[in-house]
Amino acid sequence: MKARLFLIAATVCVLIPSPAFAWGKTGHRVVAALADAQLSGLARAHIKEILGGAESLDEAATWPDEMRSDPAPFWQKKSGPYHYVTLNGVVYDHAPPEGDALEALNRYSATLRDPNASLADKQLALRFIVHLVGDLHQPLHVGKCCDKGGNEVKVKWFGRDLNLHSVWDSALVDDEQLSFTELAAKLQRHTSNEDVIRWWDINPRDWISESGQIRETLYPEMPPKGAKDKKGQPAVPELSYAYVYKLTPVMEQRLKQAGVRLAAYLNAIYAQPQPAAR
Repeated sequence: MKARLFLIAATVCVLIPSPAFAWGKTGHRVVAALADAQLSGLARAHIKEILGGAESLDEAATWPDEMRSDPAPFWQKKSGPYHYVTLNGVVYDHAPPEGDALEALNRYSATLRDPNASLADKQLALRFIVHLVGDLHQPLHVGKCCDKGGNEVKVKWFGRDLNLHSVWDSALVDDEQLSFTELAAKLQRHTSNEDVIRWWDINPRDWISESGQIRETLYPEMPPKGAKDKKGQPAVPELSYAYVYKLTPVMEQRLKQAGVRLAAYLNAIYAQPQPAAR
C-alpha cells in the first residue's frame, strides 16, 4: 500500500509544472563558462578569493535556483522576484515594491564593491550576479503582463505537455543533448572577436530591452478559439522541429551575449584592486 501511494505521489510530482528557472542548469553553466574564459586576471583573482578553490563560476551560476528549496524566509518569501523583470514594452521603467532582477543586480553589485561587506555577503552577491546576468538574457524572464513569462502559455513540445517558459528554460537548450561544457565550447567557437567587441556592454537596461524585443518573436501562433485536439481537449500550439530550427540560433546568441556581458560586468566591478573579504 505504501509503495502504491509513493508511486502515485511521484507521478503527481512529475505532472506538476516546475518553478520558472531561467535557462535551467545547462544554460546558466554555459553562460558562466563563456564568461570565465574572458575574465581579466584581476577579476579572476577576486572571484577565487570569494568563492575559494572548491567552487567554480559555473557551479556558482546555478546556486540561486538550487537554494529555492531552502525553507529560510529569504528563499521562500523574498528572493523569488529577483529572477525576472516585468516589461510591458521594450524600455525598463522601475522595480516593483518587492524588487526584481535589476534591483537585485544593482544591490549585489554594490555589495561586491563594499570593502566592509563580509565574505558570506560577497559570496551571496557574486553567486546572484552570475545567475542574474543569465536571467536577464532569457527573453521570457523579461516577462510581459498577464502570462507569467510564458508559464501560462501551454504548448506541446514534440508531443509532451509543457509551457512556453519551460521550452526556453531548458527544452530548447537541451535539444542537442550536449553537456554544458560541450555547448559552451561550441558557442565559443562560433563567437568572433567582432561579436565580443559589439556585445561588450555592462548596462543591464540594454540587455533587458533586447530581451523585450526578442520575447515577442518567441510566441507560437495560437489555435483558433474553441479548437480541440484529437483527444477532445483544448488545442494548444504544437512545437517541434520547425520551432527548433527557427529559434535555436536566437537561444544560442542570447547565451553567447550573456557570457560576454557577464565577463564585461565582472571585469568592470574589479577594474581596480579591492581589499580581500574576510
